[in-house]
Amino acid sequence: MASIRDLPAAVKPLLARFTSDAGARVPLVALWAHGSLALGDYQPGRSDLDLVALVGTELDDAQQAELRAVHERLIADVPLARSLHCTYVPRGDASDTARHHPTWAQGEWFERPVSPVSRRELTLGAVVLHGPPPVGLLPGVSDQELAEFIRGELEDYWLPVTGSAKAELWLQDIWVDLGMLTFARASVTLRDGQLITKGEALEELRSMGAPTAVVDDIRRRRYGTDLLKSPSTSDDFRARRAEQARKFVRAGITTLLA
Repeated sequence: MASIRDLPAAVKPLLARFTSDAGARVPLVALWAHGSLALGDYQPGRSDLDLVALVGTELDDAQQAELRAVHERLIADVPLARSLHCTYVPRGDASDTARHHPTWAQGEWFERPVSPVSRRELTLGAVVLHGPPPVGLLPGVSDQELAEFIRGELEDYWLPVTGSAKAELWLQDIWVDLGMLTFARASVTLRDGQLITKGEALEELRSMGAPTAVVDDIRRRRYGTDLLKSPSTSDDFRARRAEQARKFVRAGITTLLA
C-alpha cells in the first residue's frame, strides 16, 4: 500500500490539509485514495482526487454541514480542491455494500454507495492517507460482482446516453472522454477481470479500431501531448468527433452485452 509520501508533490499539501481539517470535525478512522492516484495515472489539474473516509460513527446533520463547509473552504483557498471527491462511510455500516453514504463530489453534497469498482481499486492498491489500510475494513469484491456491476452500468446508463436523442451531450469533451474511456476499461475488465488506467484504455481503444482523431484528441487533452493538433474547439471538429465517439461506443456496448 502506498502512502501520502508516494504521491505527486502537487497534491500532498492539499491532501494533508484535508486530512487535518476533516479529522478535526469527525472521528476519522481512516482515509484512502483510489482511482488514478492509486493506479499511478494521476494528472494534476485533469484527474479527480477520489477518496473514501472511514468514520467512527454515523454522521449527524451538524457534522455533515461541517464537512461540507470544509470542502467549500478548501475550494476557495486551493482551486485544485474542486477535483477532490470523498465518500464518508461509518465504520459500523462498512459491510453494507448497498448503503448510500454522505459524499462530496462535483461541488455537491449527496449520498451514494462505494461502488464495486471503487472497492476493487481500494483492495488492489489504496493510497493510505490516514489510519490502517482498507483490507478487512471494507468488503472485498468478487469477479462476478464486479462484472455484474459493470454490465449493469453499461446497459442501464451508458447505452441509453449513446442514443441519437442524447447526441448533443457528445459535443462536450467530458462525454467523449468518459464514454470512450469507460467503454474501453469496461471491455478489459469483462474480458480479463483486470482494472486498467485511462492511459492504458487509450491504447486499448487503438487496438479496438477506435477513430484515430478521437483517441488522439483525448490523449492530447489529458496528457498534454502534441500527437495531433486538432482544432478541438471548432464546431466542425466537435460535431464530427461527437458522432464518431457516440456511434463507436454504442456499437461496442451493444456487441459487448450481446
